[in-house]
Amino acid sequence: MGDFSDIKISRRGLLIAGALSATAVAVLPSVAGAGDAAPGEANTLVSAFAPTGKLRASINLGNPILAGKDASGAPRGVSVDLAREFASRLGLDLELLVVDTAGKSVDAVAAGNADIGFFAIDPKRGAQIAFTPPYVLIEGFYLVKDDSPIRRNAEVDAPGTRVVVGAGSAYDLYLTRELKHAEILRSPSSPTVVDTFIETHAEAAAGVKQQLEADSWRISGLRLLDQRFMVIRQAMGVPKSRGAEASAYLAQFVEDMKASGFVAAALERRGIDGAAVAPAGDSMPDPLK
Repeated sequence: MGDFSDIKISRRGLLIAGALSATAVAVLPSVAGAGDAAPGEANTLVSAFAPTGKLRASINLGNPILAGKDASGAPRGVSVDLAREFASRLGLDLELLVVDTAGKSVDAVAAGNADIGFFAIDPKRGAQIAFTPPYVLIEGFYLVKDDSPIRRNAEVDAPGTRVVVGAGSAYDLYLTRELKHAEILRSPSSPTVVDTFIETHAEAAAGVKQQLEADSWRISGLRLLDQRFMVIRQAMGVPKSRGAEASAYLAQFVEDMKASGFVAAALERRGIDGAAVAPAGDSMPDPLK
């Protein structure tokens, strides 16, 4: 479970099926053997996780804390590292289905077009997807213009306030439930939230702290509010239709990755700020409920 930065793409290479808005597929080499699973258990798990014969992982590039692209255009990041390691434990080739929004990633797993994915835990998504305990905690913040009268989170939920979120993101789901007076505007994806905020002259934008900070450096006259308005528990997920054994095995994998230092090393290796390794188990109160 070392650094994956030197793994070479197999001769099958990196297959790009379209632009970022479409699905891109990368096939990566597997590691023989099924890790800690006994032969009978491994066969059952392989069948549950990979009915097509290879593990298909949905990777959302809309959250820069989890994934992005390297200089060659190949997907990289914490979620990619975890997907590679999980495939190696099962002795499977890995296929990355790369999408640009959380909503597309959820849809891919829920529809059975991907076998695993990386999501913010949310009750609505949990109807069809079995979540692991969280592996990373991410802070959600509001961004406003420098001259905005809004200073505190509670002031955002007011009549006449428009809040821009990425369509289908964890912030969209959460704020749709929680905001009683403000209006929600949805941008096509999380990375376009601030541009939509500027174009629509909205009063606030909501998103990942790291993304909003980067945008505030890119565009002058913007600031983040002082306090986060939510903590997102980022987890792995598998379709509930794959059975309890599959979801339990994936949950244990996540616990192993946290305990071994794998997740912490991946965050450090990728230079990620604004996220922390989740504590063992799932003892935190769910901030989304």
